[in-house]
Amino acid sequence: MLLNFAQILQDDLIAPIVWKTAYGLATTCILGAAVYIGYRVGTPEKYQDRQHQNPELNNQIKKVIDSLKITDDQLIDIMQILEEEMNIGLSPLTHRQTSVKMFPSYVRNIPNGTEIGQVLALDLGGTNFRVLLVDLHGDSTVELTSKIFVIPQSIMIGDGKYLFHHLAECLHEFMEKKHLLNTGICYPLGFTFSFPCQQDGLASARLTTWTKGFNCSGVVNEDVVKLLQDAIDEKHINAKCVALVNDTVGTLMSCAYKDPSTTIGLILGTGTNACYIESLDKVGTWNDNYDEPKQVIINTEWGAFGDNGCLNFIRTKYDIEIDVSSFNPGKQIFEKMISGMYMGEIVRLIILDLVQQELIFLGHRDTYRDYTIPLYTPGNFHTKFVSIVEVDEGIKFSNTCRVLENLGIENPTYSDCAIVRYICRQVSQRAARLVAAGLAVLINRIEKPHVTVGVDGSLYRHHPRFKYNMERCMKTLVNEDFQFTLTLSDDGSGQGAAMVACVADASSCKETFMCMR
Repeated sequence: MLLNFAQILQDDLIAPIVWKTAYGLATTCILGAAVYIGYRVGTPEKYQDRQHQNPELNNQIKKVIDSLKITDDQLIDIMQILEEEMNIGLSPLTHRQTSVKMFPSYVRNIPNGTEIGQVLALDLGGTNFRVLLVDLHGDSTVELTSKIFVIPQSIMIGDGKYLFHHLAECLHEFMEKKHLLNTGICYPLGFTFSFPCQQDGLASARLTTWTKGFNCSGVVNEDVVKLLQDAIDEKHINAKCVALVNDTVGTLMSCAYKDPSTTIGLILGTGTNACYIESLDKVGTWNDNYDEPKQVIINTEWGAFGDNGCLNFIRTKYDIEIDVSSFNPGKQIFEKMISGMYMGEIVRLIILDLVQQELIFLGHRDTYRDYTIPLYTPGNFHTKFVSIVEVDEGIKFSNTCRVLENLGIENPTYSDCAIVRYICRQVSQRAARLVAAGLAVLINRIEKPHVTVGVDGSLYRHHPRFKYNMERCMKTLVNEDFQFTLTLSDDGSGQGAAMVACVADASSCKETFMCMR
């Protein structure tokens, strides 16, 4: 005879157990439902969606970051505009109208590795200043000794005469230590001056504007070689500045000493600039002789590309804020989208935008209005942090956590770290693609089967993905008939200046070498 459920419940032994079990299950279900409903009410769907481990899948975050992306068609447009600006800069009729000044460097001879001699070099391009002694052996090898000196902030923004006095004092200290003073030898000196200049000769150049945080009075429109030489002479130092170059020209020359196919120099550091070897018949602003070699290195000063508004179609609100907040608003627009001086700050501004939209650091809403934390201070997201974050992998994001904790964000979540890494990668990739477009213009313009690009600068040296992102983009933009190689310069800004000095004043180098032997 079959037993139904009711009969089972009537059993005095079984009934209590069944009832307790049913009651427990019912209670669990009710509590579970209450927790779920409470979670849904307390955590709306829009917040849940924001906790993606892949931030690019979040439409709201993607919308913010997409403003940085530059399409291939836009890159082609940028290349065409840059080419036009370059041609305008090379024409004597329109030179004043362009922001890409295309200054002739007056460096025409390229080293071939056989040069010999001892040459001094000074390298001023940022907060650090270097003095170097370069011994060229004549077999494409060099021996180099140097010392770094700090440029105090007070000198960077003070009277210009104190800047050059400081440089002369550093040179005197270095030469005294190396027993080069009062030797009866006047050492040729190359001066790397990494600021926009209008050169009137190899050893004559007028500063057009300060960049990189410098703003010394009484220097703009003055001959910086004369200012340096006057300071050297006042200290009775046995050295003569025979050549002024910027760091890009120095980079090209340094690489050419080992690889004669080097025809482009590129700087990717605190700032950015490029130079290349141009035929004299294309340089309408040339005012010197047309003897062999009929070529000259052109200093493009492409950091100012876009100062006339021609790049406004790719600028974001973050770029505009960077520019407005800078010490030189309206200037160096291209540089401000690329260089190490600004990359970290772009990342910081994007993070703050996501904070305001409550798309990141949701567990730190109590700190949203705490403007004392380092995240809210301009410049605190250093560009080196971009490199550190980009290579962070794994579930811990240990490097990114340390960076964020330094900025006042304690115990960031996996999602927070993934979002910050995504931002860093997109910012640096945009910069790499813009540089790639500029280099493609130069390579296509040179029209040689193979071109070596000498590169220097902290951004290129230390960023883990910049070179890869550049090369990948360049392969799609450079004419398929031309091949290119990117090579890291060996101290282009210092060694390169010595190369220029030696090539410019070969007789002095030979005499120096012979006397020292």
